[in-house]
Parts: sequence; C-alpha cells; structure tokens
Amino acid sequence: MCLSKNLPMRLAISLVIVTGAHAQTSVNQKEQPIGSLTQERALTSQETLHQFAQYLDIKYQLISNYPEQICDSEKKDKRCFLVRISFTPKHDFIAKNWRIIFSQMRPVKKVLSNDFGIKIIQGDLNEIIPREHFSGFKADNTYHLDFLAEHWQLAESDAMPNYYIVAGNLKPEIIASTQLNYDLQTQLEVRPYAPAFNDLEVQYKRSKTDKLPYDGAKQVFKDNRDIKAIPTKIQGQILPTPKRLKINQSQMVSLANGLFFDYQNLSKKVKPEDLDPAIKRLQVLGVKQNEKGIVVRFKTNPMLVPESYQLTVTPKLITIYGKDAASYSYGLSSIASAVHLSSLSLPEMVIEDSPRYEFRGMHLDVSRNFRSKEYVLKLLDQMAAYKLNALHLHMADDEGWRLQIQDLPELTQVGSRRCHDLTESRCLLPQLGSGPDDKANPDVNGFYSKQDYIEILTYAAARQIQVIPSMDMPGHSRAAIRSMEARYRNLMAKNQPEEAEMYRLLDPLDKTEYRSVQYYNDNTLNVCLPSTYAFVDKVIEEITRLHEQAGAPLAIYHIGADETAGAWLNSPACEGFVANRNNGIEDKSQLGAYFIERIANMLDDKGIKAAGWSDGLGHVNPEKMPNSVHTNLWDILSHGGHKNVHNQLALGWDAVLSTPDVLYFDMPSAADPREHGYYWASRKTNSRQIHSFMPDNLPANAEQWRDIENKPYQADDRLEKKVGKFANQPKERKHHVAGLQGQLWTETIRSDVMADSMIYPRMLLLAEKAWHKPQWEVPYDYGGLLYNAESEYFTPFAREQQRTDWQRIANHLGHNELAKLELQGVIYRLPPPGAKIINGKLHANVSFPGLEIQFKLPGKDWQTYTNPISVKAPVELRSVSHLGNRASRSQFIEE
Repeated sequence: MCLSKNLPMRLAISLVIVTGAHAQTSVNQKEQPIGSLTQERALTSQETLHQFAQYLDIKYQLISNYPEQICDSEKKDKRCFLVRISFTPKHDFIAKNWRIIFSQMRPVKKVLSNDFGIKIIQGDLNEIIPREHFSGFKADNTYHLDFLAEHWQLAESDAMPNYYIVAGNLKPEIIASTQLNYDLQTQLEVRPYAPAFNDLEVQYKRSKTDKLPYDGAKQVFKDNRDIKAIPTKIQGQILPTPKRLKINQSQMVSLANGLFFDYQNLSKKVKPEDLDPAIKRLQVLGVKQNEKGIVVRFKTNPMLVPESYQLTVTPKLITIYGKDAASYSYGLSSIASAVHLSSLSLPEMVIEDSPRYEFRGMHLDVSRNFRSKEYVLKLLDQMAAYKLNALHLHMADDEGWRLQIQDLPELTQVGSRRCHDLTESRCLLPQLGSGPDDKANPDVNGFYSKQDYIEILTYAAARQIQVIPSMDMPGHSRAAIRSMEARYRNLMAKNQPEEAEMYRLLDPLDKTEYRSVQYYNDNTLNVCLPSTYAFVDKVIEEITRLHEQAGAPLAIYHIGADETAGAWLNSPACEGFVANRNNGIEDKSQLGAYFIERIANMLDDKGIKAAGWSDGLGHVNPEKMPNSVHTNLWDILSHGGHKNVHNQLALGWDAVLSTPDVLYFDMPSAADPREHGYYWASRKTNSRQIHSFMPDNLPANAEQWRDIENKPYQADDRLEKKVGKFANQPKERKHHVAGLQGQLWTETIRSDVMADSMIYPRMLLLAEKAWHKPQWEVPYDYGGLLYNAESEYFTPFAREQQRTDWQRIANHLGHNELAKLELQGVIYRLPPPGAKIINGKLHANVSFPGLEIQFKLPGKDWQTYTNPISVKAPVELRSVSHLGNRASRSQFIEE
C-alpha cells in the first residue's frame, strides 16, 4: 500500500542471540560463578545467561553508503551500504551452538566476516551463524561482523533495540546494552548501541552525486532567514485558515469571564451535547462556561453546505450560523484557535468559512507497533480541533492484528503479540525490535476489544469524524495467516477438521517462492481458497456489527490491496481455480485483481464503499469494480506520481491524495541522520513543505521541490499515448481529488511520545491544506504542461505570497498554537534552531518564531537568546517549549 513501511527503503536492526534449541520453558538453575563459561554451563545456567546478557556490549554502526567504494562491481545493482556489528563481552563465553537472530530491513547481500555467517529467517529476521572455526567469545575482546546490505541507510533510528539471548530451554534474556534510553531534554528515545554518524559525507549521503545539504545549524539558519517574528500581526489568526476572515485589530474581545451558550435557535438536527467536545476544548484552554460570560448564540442557516459556518465575534455577542453539528463545532474550534492564551482574548471578527475538500483524513498504523485506545482518543480530539473528519485506522498487517473478532480469538491471542516463539503458536515472530516478552511492552503488543472499538467509534462520531477500518489484504496479511494457522492446529488437535479448514488462509501444498517488499515469503492470502473469502466476509460482518452497535454505520472499508509480491504461482489450489476458468480467470497473473474486484463487490453488496491503495487498485478491470471506489494515491511526485493520480481520477473514483513526498509523517522532518523515520520518499518533510504543497496541480510542485537527492526533476503533464491506453492524460475539468490524508506508519514508532513528535505539528499543516486553498497556488492547466525548475508558471509574485502566508502561519504556531497543544499533553516536535556566527556574534533563528531559543557555551549554563551576542565557538543551541519542561535536540556551531 502506500506504506512507508513497505518500500524497499527500510532498514532496521533488532538482534536476538540464540544458543541451543528454540524451546520456551524456563529452567531454574543453581547460581553459577561468572568465569570461563563452558558449553554445558552456557546451556544450563539461567544466571550465567543473565550475566552474559547484562554485560555484553553490542554496537551497530553504519560505515558507508557509497556503492562505488564497497559494492561488488560485477553486480547489476550496485546500491548497497556497509554495516559493522561489534560484540564486546565482559566474560568468556565458549559455547559453540549459539545463534544470533536480528531484524535487518534491507536484505544482506554479502557477509564480510571470517567468524560469522548470515541467513534470512523470515521478513526482517535474520540469523547470524558462527563459522566452524569460531571458538567463542573471550572477555574484553571485540568481535566484528561486517556485511553489505541493499540500498542505503541514512538514519540512526534504523538500528532497532532489544537484542536478546536464549540458550536451550532457558528463558530469553534481554541484552542490556541494546535497550532504549530516553533523553531528558527532548523526552525522545536514545539508542546507546548505535553510535552517532561521524562522517556525513559517506554515512548520510547516498552517493557522491547526492546533493541534499545536511540540516546543521548553518543550513537551518539559512532556511529560516526569510521568516521574521511578527507577534503583533497574528492577533485573531486561525488554523486552518478560514475562507473569508475580516479582523478588527483595534477592538479586542476578552473571554476571561467565560462564555454562556444559548442553544435556543440551534438547528433541529443538532443536539446541544453534540457540541460538548468543542466546548470542552475551550475549557481546557482556560475559557470556562459562565452565565455571566459573553453569550454564544447558535443560529441556523439552511443555505449553508455541510460543515460550513459563519461566525461573528463582538464584545457583547458571539454568533455562529450553521446547519449541522460539524459546522457549529468548527465555529467553536475557530474561536479556540483565535484566542490568545496569555490574555484569553481575540479581536472582533467576521468569518465565512467552508472546507476546500470533503475528505480530510489522518491515517494511523497501530499494527506495526500498537497505540492504546487512550492515544487514539487523544488523536481524535486534535483532529476535531483542526477540522479533520476521517480517521483511517490501520489495524492489521504483517506484524500485528489489533481488533477482537467474534469467534476468531486467535487473531488477537496470537496475532496481537510478538515474542520469542519461533513456532508462532502463541505469538508472532519478534519483528521490529519488539523483544522476547509479549507482556513487557504495551507499545508493541495489544489489541482493541470489541468494547474498545465501539468506544473509539462513538468518540469519533461525537466529533464528526468517521472511522475507516483497515485490515490489509491479500498482501500484508501475515498476522492473519499465522493466527488462522494456530486456529487450524488447535481444531485439528480436537479432531474438528471441517471447522479447522473453514477460515484457513493458505494452501499447504503451495510451493511458490516469493519475497514481499518486507521480505516475507508467507504474508499473502491465497485468493483461490473459498475459506479465504469466508474469512474476509466474517471479518467484515463482525466489524459492520460493531459499527452498528456504536451508532456509526460502516461507510468505507479499506482492504489495502497492495504489494502481493508474486504469490500463488505454484499453488495447486490456484492451478485448479485457473483451469476451471472461474469468473473468467485465464492466467495466475489475474488473480490479484480478481481478489480486489470480488471483495470490492462483496462490500458494495453490503452497502459499504471499498477502499484501497492506488497501486493495487491500478491492476483491476474498472468495468468489474463498483461505481463508487475510494483510492488512496501514494505515488512519489518526483517519479511522475501525478500520472497515476490523473488516470485514477479519470475512472470517476474518489481519489484521496496520500502523497508520500509530503503527507507521510513517518518521514524525517529534517535532513539529519538524528531525525527519526524512514526516508524512501523524502528526507526532509517539514511543516513548511506541507504548507507549500499544491494538491490541485501536482506537476506544478516540480517548480518548487527537488527529488530525494535534492536534484531538480520535471513533471510532464502533457498528453501521452501508448498502444491501447493512455500513459498520461491531464485532468478533465469535471475531475477533482476528493481530499487529502496524512499517514503515520509505525515500524520505528515505539511510544506515544515518538508518535506525537512525528504527527505534530505536521498534522496541523495537513489540516490547513485540506481545508483552505490559498491564492498563491498555481492554477491547473487542463491542456497539460511541462513543469520543471526552469518553467515559470509559479511566478515570483505567487512565491512571495506563499512566503508571506507561511510567515503568518509559522508565527501563529510559534506564538499561540503550539502552546495549546502543550496544554493538552501533546508532545509536538520542537525544531532545532538555526545559527551562524557573524563577525564574532551569534545569530540564531527558529522555524516557528515565538519559541524560545537557548544557547550554551562550554562549562556554562543555558541562556536565553534574544539578540545577536558576542561568543566564541563552540556553541550549543536548542529551542524550548512554552512550559519550559522540554527542549529540541541540540544544534552545534563549531566555528
């Protein structure tokens, strides 16, 4: 799907040292002294194992990304990087039958060690094997395992945590040196086992032609230099920006005495309690309900379109005209955005407002790593505050199934947990650095009970947000497959073969050899089995029932439909299916499209709209699909991504832009290896880039953006034909995208704090683009044009309008909006400052003016930066949150 997660740009390391058999039972042993550990002691003493794990120092270090330096010259694909894993034991460990299992998201190409070999187990799990002559670990000696892996590694966060060691039937022991720490300054995770990059030329660049500048203090200072602090000019500014806003800056309206809500003329379709969530947010910000406060009068305007509102603020009366619960709630949200926290005031104003797009969504992946119900509810609060109206909740993928399904308990008993069980009878394999204990980490393991999901649905509906459940299929389905295999074994053991086969998802005689883009060879449902369709129908029916119980009917169901990776080719079930010419299938290459078409029509028969990612939907026969289809388009713009968008728009589908270059929030916010996230689509997706996005004219972004190596690219939107079909067709006037969706995939996101720091404040800019269309965007030319760095459709005047618009929003965020997030417990990303020493004086800036900048000289305390000051390098800098209890990561000026 559009999985940042899923493209072949992922790399992560999570090690498991295994000695002896893969048994699960813990054996209690008499405590053994630490010394030279014989093989017998290593296999029988839990204390010996524990001590070795406690004091074994492991380091994972990227050496270089340059293929011309380290890759095999005779290989066709010369992209690779060199890694070194180092082991330094405190004590001897002479056992010979140990194994090291580790997660490596980029496949190993070649091992360069005389002591160790590597072979893949499944997905990102690999096995390090001691070579025959290796005699064991000697105390205080360091052993290196060097290897080449595919493509490149550009972030320190790629190295995953929780290496562990097991021996025989002893319980696994976490290797202490590979556990995460948390930085007191930033509250973000720290990986002590992954040394910082020390040579950016070969570690952070992909090749010698890579032109992306590193976001050090000087580069950030340069990027921020056109944004000035304008605190006096942002009074009454609102995010997202209203369609029409008239402000009287000379007349301030104080809300310090609170508000009194008059519901007498509320639309008959709306109940007062429908507005409670928006009112509650005002109370959190300090604006209380008070009978003596300013009256807020709700009135009905039947001429308004859904979600639109009119708002008038005067010193004695606030009036909100609306038509539905969303319109009144959005009017209240605009008051909350406009009010200044320090004075609880806002200027007199008049607003007429309506949304740019009908669909304004946020996607949250809880399958790779789990987010609790409470986290989802907090996210829904913030989505409602910024007028987003759809939560795409991704609850099933290869690494986890997160929703309780009636009569299929194995989906959550097995599929929601990862632990050290290589048979996968009680949990899934320990992917993504999850560690050996399924009870130790609620950020990895967990699921939503039926009641939890109903609560999420009702909470979302009360905030005018629809929930789109997503259980990926037929690819990305490993959690479901392994869970149903556990069910199969359980029922066969009870001599219930018919029941065991009912929901089985694989053909046991299938000899197909394939690897998904995450390197699984068993993650795709067999689409030729009746039991597969029985399973899908069962899941959909149960989810539909939960929506009905919540009073929020299921309108859209997302099947994923992407990345099936060549499965089924040697499945006897599929050979028979094709031979019978079922449903017109004549070749196995048609099976993926057949599955999507069949499930889409199954959903349509139930009155539910089918949704999927654009790559999978691109393989179907549109004539065999329902008339109404929801497609998430995740094509990279610098790779000609606008073409697929335009082609699927031409089918009349509801096309939602999920463009990874700008809307994948698991991408880094800055071009710095210390920044968290994957980077296959973008190495710098900051708030300003999201603001600059022109979604109605995708090819025009080539005039302002560059590719992943900071090189100019061109977007050709001129009519292009191939035999039998269009290769590119410009948009027709009648076709428009349905909306935008931001995505957070969570392979590397292991905590609420990390999730917050990746989502916020970028989600606020997503809301801005989805709600408001600025004047500076380049109009689309329906005749088709060629856009590049030399074309001039994005005029200097429009560029200046864009800069001025961003300056307004950046100041509003820095002076006002971020503080409101902080009051609600949101751990948003604090941007590191930019700085430069000019004529002996420190000059500093920050991307959101209004945030405090601090600097520190060697041996001195932190000081607040206000104006240029004489200093001597080195200087350390950081930005600080409004409450002062959290700071950005540090930037350094060495000269």
